[in-house]
Amino acid sequence: MPEYISYIQAWMPGTWEWLVILIVALLIFGKRLPEVARNLGKSMTEFKKGLNEAKDIKDDLTKDAKNIQKDAENQIKDAGGAD
Repeated sequence: MPEYISYIQAWMPGTWEWLVILIVALLIFGKRLPEVARNLGKSMTEFKKGLNEAKDIKDDLTKDAKNIQKDAENQIKDAGGAD
């Protein structure tokens, strides 16, 4: 293990330190925590909607590109008289 990783791990908070940090954060932000959680939930919902819309657009574009390719192939066949 490289030396810098063990140095970083030595300064990382342990379980009890994280618990104390969490309690202090709850005391400081406790009154605003429901509002923050609500806004975070709304943001996640909007992000998922955006991802779904992007996926739908990608699927539509892929379908359109395949249709254009088929049409071009058919036109080439018709122009060359091939079956």
